[in-house]
Amino acid sequence: MVKTENNVLSVSVLCDIAQVSRSGYYRWVNAEEKRKELEENDRKDFELILIAYQYRGYDKGARGIYMRLLHMNPPIIMNVKKIRRLMKKYNLFCPIRKANPYRRMAKALQTNNVADNILNREFKNHGPRMVLLTDITYIPYDNTRCYLSTILDAFTKEVLSYVLSESLEVDFVLETVNILVDKHSVSLTTKTLVHSDQGCHYTSYSFIQILKDKKLRQSMSRKGNCWDNAPQESFFGHMKDEIDLSDCKIFEDVKKIIDDWMDYYNNDRYQWDLAKLSPSEYYKYVTTGEYPIKTGKSKNV
Repeated sequence: MVKTENNVLSVSVLCDIAQVSRSGYYRWVNAEEKRKELEENDRKDFELILIAYQYRGYDKGARGIYMRLLHMNPPIIMNVKKIRRLMKKYNLFCPIRKANPYRRMAKALQTNNVADNILNREFKNHGPRMVLLTDITYIPYDNTRCYLSTILDAFTKEVLSYVLSESLEVDFVLETVNILVDKHSVSLTTKTLVHSDQGCHYTSYSFIQILKDKKLRQSMSRKGNCWDNAPQESFFGHMKDEIDLSDCKIFEDVKKIIDDWMDYYNNDRYQWDLAKLSPSEYYKYVTTGEYPIKTGKSKNV
């Protein structure tokens, strides 16, 4: 109104109409350059947030972005509240995990080969490579499905072994154990515990025997109690939320995406509870004592 040629109202009248003080109006006018500067800084910081958000093609929340910025070269330290503010300001949203209304508690096949629940939910009490969690999940694609068997370190949350299979034959579960031993035999001991549910694969004679042959101990959840293997269930939930199989037509397409996501998860998917490191970084950190993020020369924004 003030800048229009036909304005006949004074600044005082306009301030009364807007219910602001005259001095406040002039402070706002004089701060125009400062506002432009702040907007420019916000835009620059948001560009950094966007780079972190899009890293490797997987969406991230504010904490995931914060940890990705820490891993940049040089590291960038940006307050999580600021990240959330800028995401809201520029309409950047991360998909939120929703409860699956169709999830049913798996009814394990009860046999005489059920092992005791030695673990008793002590997932992080015994250090790395001492408690290993294993389970199977189905991966739907193009009106069919395949099956994924994984072995997860409960302490570091690192995927130590996984096999994707087109069938539910017990062989692919045994192969998961073989790959585990081939890759990580040096870090495994006779006290290492392999914990699973009471599914038929894990109560089978072949699975029990392979653990004995590899000198690994066996533990099982109580019947129908998914909480006894909660970190493994949570891992599958996050994986299914983050991968996109909508364009997959054949098994090889799915395998390529799973392989990429597993590499991303172990090496570049940082977790707040793991000292803001990826699972592989966290394992090296707890075994060597050297924290990999050097913030001495970091950029603080």
